[in-house]
Amino acid sequence: MAGKELYRITEAMEILSLKRSVMFEQLRAGRLRSVTVGRTRLVPATAIAEYVDLLEREAAAAAHTAS
Repeated sequence: MAGKELYRITEAMEILSLKRSVMFEQLRAGRLRSVTVGRTRLVPATAIAEYVDLLEREAAAAAHTAS
């Protein structure tokens, strides 16, 4: 995420390795934030980092409860 602050949906999908349907599902669920500039929906770099942190916390919690 070198230097860019906002990513188009397709770019964020590539960064996160998500399919389009999963990406929009996460956006609708509020698990991933986006902003709208004009008619373009963009994902802030900070939102991508927060989403990855959320996934890591969920994975750690699942591993903790499984053991």
